[in-house]
Amino acid sequence: MGRWNYLTMGGLAALVEAAIYVAGIAYFLVVLDFASVTGALQQVELFATNETTLSAMYLLIYVVFGIVLVALVLTLHERLAAGAPMLMRATTAFGLIWAGLVIASGMVATLATGVVVDLYSTDPTQATTVWLAVSPVIDGLGGGNEIVGGLWTLLVSVVALRTRALHRLVNYLGLVVGGAGILSAIPALGEIGGGVFGLTQIVWFVALGVLLLRAGRREASAHLRKE
Repeated sequence: MGRWNYLTMGGLAALVEAAIYVAGIAYFLVVLDFASVTGALQQVELFATNETTLSAMYLLIYVVFGIVLVALVLTLHERLAAGAPMLMRATTAFGLIWAGLVIASGMVATLATGVVVDLYSTDPTQATTVWLAVSPVIDGLGGGNEIVGGLWTLLVSVVALRTRALHRLVNYLGLVVGGAGILSAIPALGEIGGGVFGLTQIVWFVALGVLLLRAGRREASAHLRKE
């Protein structure tokens, strides 16, 4: 597989990540109207009513997102490592860790939702108790704070700025995205930081995808001319 294929793969991966973000936001805020549900029992009732679509969405926004993220992380490593090899190794490590955490979070969320829904049919109180116990685990792994994802995005942007790779504005946006993700680990700023991280990272993923696809086309054309 040629180098330009890595860039094309990474560009498509970044666009897919942005699309998954949008799909998740639309599902939880518009379809489920999850923001209006405050109590744990009401959340469990909502899960029971929408079990099939909810499980599918958890698989998409966590497991599929994490798998696609691996492709993007490796593409960026290939693209940026030459200019800052040591820093990029650390950056790639955080990216792969983030992917693993997101996948694990999705697997726990999918299994936990099934258990909670089954319990709800016989004992709603116990189902609520189980959800209250499991939801912090899901949030801690990857659904509640974005410190690892924020650190990866921040480091990618720092490396790209140092090596003058990608577009400068995209790199500055990445610094904002990364900073917001790191701030989401602070309890008082968790909701604001997480919201800013998610919304701005959609834009960052789209811009990154476009840049990588363009770079892939340029390298493919250069390779064909040499042949």
